[in-house]
Amino acid sequence: MKKYNLANLPTRIEKMKFNFNGINVYIKRDDQTGFELSGNKVRKLEYSFAEAKALGADTVITCGGIQSNHCRATAIAAVKLGFEVHLVLKENEVPGSGNYFLNKMIGAKIHLISLEDYKNRHQIMADMKKDLDASGKHTYLIPEGASNGIGNLGYEHAFSEIENQENELGIEFDYIVSAFGSGSTYTGLLMGIKKHGRDIKNVGYNIYNPNVDGFDMVKSLLNESKPYTMLPEITPKDVDIRTDYVGRGYALSRDEEIDFILDMARNEGILLDSVYTGKAMYGLMTDIKNGKYKDNANILFIHTGGVFGNFSKMDLFIK
Repeated sequence: MKKYNLANLPTRIEKMKFNFNGINVYIKRDDQTGFELSGNKVRKLEYSFAEAKALGADTVITCGGIQSNHCRATAIAAVKLGFEVHLVLKENEVPGSGNYFLNKMIGAKIHLISLEDYKNRHQIMADMKKDLDASGKHTYLIPEGASNGIGNLGYEHAFSEIENQENELGIEFDYIVSAFGSGSTYTGLLMGIKKHGRDIKNVGYNIYNPNVDGFDMVKSLLNESKPYTMLPEITPKDVDIRTDYVGRGYALSRDEEIDFILDMARNEGILLDSVYTGKAMYGLMTDIKNGKYKDNANILFIHTGGVFGNFSKMDLFIK
């Protein structure tokens, strides 16, 4: 499947200072895929926009929270590639700085909708596409997080990159860990692990819904990739989605999470965000200390970016 080359790849892998029971934690710096296009979403969008172009589209529509990293990355990618872009944003906080400001700065067409209306976002986007197409546009829909069959390919390819870096570093990872939201980062990594025949445990930390059925969600996303690639067989034993660290819910923070993010910045020089990577890394470190990872393991944490969103929550961090 063809893709655009938007990200700065390969992203580097760094070893953290942290060590507990001989466990080594490494970070893959996908927050450094670029500045404007930072984070994990750009890997997926490379494929989404290539398909949009192949289908003759000149306009894209996508959706997310008001501080959505995905929406910001989609908007900037659209500008770079010559697409008109419409963002359907959930008013889950007051518009202001961070990603919302960047979307405004580059001229994305923003459609703010209520929390209640956001439940019907797919219909809203479909109706918008119908209207835009009727006006002469050729519109392509990108789902929340670019999480669909073609988006999965971004992290299937990323796993090949990780294997090359294992060889360069002279190590093998026992675990790959990431935040679990809309699901295709995790699903793409699992596709790569299975296709390469590796016995690496793929762990996702759910950051939004403690009641999600992780296996069903991953299986559904995996099946969406059928038109694009050969699918590996997976069983529930292959899927490890942990729900103990959702906290107050999506984009809502607890004091201990904010304190942890500050500690990571001050002790490791790593900037995490409060929505995804902060919760996931907090979960990882807590689980390590509680003996939920084997001693002397090599763990790779995928830093999926998101620091721009912290600017809308400066009051939480200034203490």
